[in-house]
Amino acid sequence: MLQSLIEFSNSWLDVINGILWHDLALYVVLGVGILFTIWSGFCQWHALTHGTAVIAGKYDRKDDPGAISHFQALSAALSATVGIGNIGGVALAVALGGPGAVFWMWVVGFFGMALKTAEVTLSMLYRNTDNPDEPHGGPMWVADLGMRKLHPALAPLGKALAVVFCITLLISTVTGGNMFQAWNVAEVTATNFPALQNAVGSVVDGLPDGAGEWLRPFVHARSLVGITLTVLCALVIIGGIKRIGAVAGQLVPFMCIIYLLGSLYVIAVHFTEIPNLFRLIFESAFSTAEGDKAFVGGTAGYAFLWGMKRALFSNEAGQGSSPIAHCAAKTTEPVREGIVAGLEPFIDTLVVCTLTALVILASGAWNRGPEGEFQQPPKVIPAAEGGWTLETAELPVRNHVNGTNHWKEGDAIFVILVSESNPITNGNRHRLTGKLVKQGNGLAVQWDVHRSEEPPRLEGPAIYTDYVGAALASHAFDLVLPGLGRWMVTLAVWLFALSTVISWSYYGEQGVVYLLGQRFVMPYRFVYCVLILVACLGLVRSDQELDNWSSLGTGVMLFANIPITLIFGYQAMSAYHSYLRRLRAGEFKPTH
Repeated sequence: MLQSLIEFSNSWLDVINGILWHDLALYVVLGVGILFTIWSGFCQWHALTHGTAVIAGKYDRKDDPGAISHFQALSAALSATVGIGNIGGVALAVALGGPGAVFWMWVVGFFGMALKTAEVTLSMLYRNTDNPDEPHGGPMWVADLGMRKLHPALAPLGKALAVVFCITLLISTVTGGNMFQAWNVAEVTATNFPALQNAVGSVVDGLPDGAGEWLRPFVHARSLVGITLTVLCALVIIGGIKRIGAVAGQLVPFMCIIYLLGSLYVIAVHFTEIPNLFRLIFESAFSTAEGDKAFVGGTAGYAFLWGMKRALFSNEAGQGSSPIAHCAAKTTEPVREGIVAGLEPFIDTLVVCTLTALVILASGAWNRGPEGEFQQPPKVIPAAEGGWTLETAELPVRNHVNGTNHWKEGDAIFVILVSESNPITNGNRHRLTGKLVKQGNGLAVQWDVHRSEEPPRLEGPAIYTDYVGAALASHAFDLVLPGLGRWMVTLAVWLFALSTVISWSYYGEQGVVYLLGQRFVMPYRFVYCVLILVACLGLVRSDQELDNWSSLGTGVMLFANIPITLIFGYQAMSAYHSYLRRLRAGEFKPTH
């Protein structure tokens, strides 16, 4: 019964998310970014110049209302955006959109700087500083107070928009900002360090009869990860935004530097190829040809679509989440924090995401060669549920990759089929994926189904490992220095995910404050921490289930926040240009 209910809800969520995340919605968000870029007179320049001076503390004043410094506010917002999406999401964009996706990520990151500046400035204009040490702000306050200010008759509409935003904010918080992050950390850790699972299993086996069997489903490597994350998160969020800001101020620079060093090592090894890589990125962004080898995709349209999707998901421009963190900054000038916020997409998308993309491209992981070849290629046969699949065939010896030449249960693989036109690439090549499962004393491939009217043809005997998301980034590091990906990506996933969980806890907290009041904050924090553990106990079957709910939340957040930003955008731009005039006139003197 429960399983049927889960499948039913997932099917409906797929339909709803297909509407919320239609390509048109992405074009609208990009268009709003272009609008504010022109309206502000290219505010990106001031984010990189004046914004840098502000986060350096040159305009900080201790007696200004707010809880944290400009630098801490930016770090708290970045710790929420710089997450697993910067590794796995970018890898997915390059794998499906090709090198050209990187160019379109840059474009979206650039215009996202303007959108972020506008939405944060707007939230700062309406933030509540009645208690200077516990300020409250975000799109919910803009909708509520802004509509009431426009006309009293619009107050119910503003309240309704605010409530919808807060509800979807909480959905995104507990799924995408919390459980999705924890689940991925548990999966990556358990996969990369199987000895940990063996050690835990040995401990459970040593327990008295009955106790071990009862605990076995809940005590494993993933649950240890969940307990660790839960404790670390609780120690931080119990102290509120001041402790979150302080931890983020230390954690974000550290994790970015660690990832930067690992990425620069890979780039340095392939230094002579960098000019060619940038040429490849620009050429592929407008190319109509698909890749060869393992790569299927990458035409201009698909590169544009995937580059835009991953950039928007990564830097959260237009979603209205990060203004909540920025509204905690100590300042009397709303625009000043808005300009600082413009740095967020620059760091997240134009720096961190670019590093991941260059590692994948420089290493050749995106368009790699086969890891084995069938001696006797499997035949194409009709699938029971319609379409076409492959017969079971003996697995070939695996090429020596990343220190191993053995296939293992659970490995995902794929072959290339030649079939009817691929609408994604305008070519005729398709991937057919499969998963290795136990069969007797060996392994067999459980092939997926290819949908086409005519039977497809196997392109050749080549068989490839299907590296999905963060696994592709890990593989890219390992191709340059075996073992680097295993440690680098695991460490990065831990740091990125922990920082995201911490900052999103504050976003959800502000939604609770608006809906229910301050007295419900501590119960909310307790439930939030418990959900971290729940995500790692094995009760969640896949990241797709969590992604369905988080996509619903962020999708509705966009639908609520973008109209708010457009309706009141003139106020943000008026304040922005007024601030720049005063800045040029020398009204603002650096404090040091």
